[in-house]
Amino acid sequence: MSKVCQVTGKKPRPGKTYAIRGIAKKKKGIGLKTTGITRRRFQPNLIKKRIWLTEEKRFVTLRLSTSALRTLDKLGVDAVVRQMRAEGQKI
Repeated sequence: MSKVCQVTGKKPRPGKTYAIRGIAKKKKGIGLKTTGITRRRFQPNLIKKRIWLTEEKRFVTLRLSTSALRTLDKLGVDAVVRQMRAEGQKI
């Protein structure tokens, strides 16, 4: 299963980590130097959530980001599910 939020579409993004050495100039040093750059991935904060659909009288399991949970609270479950189906997603 891919790491993609079913509501917001958030997915892993590329990024870098920087290894830094030295003492900052503001602390009377000669400055910070980057000694290494490593590639990494920023993962979305995903959880599996069982949601009750009142119109269909059944549970649905969705893979959601935590920001999508806030969207569900704001717009309502039925409205979000209707929008997902309009986009062509199978629920």
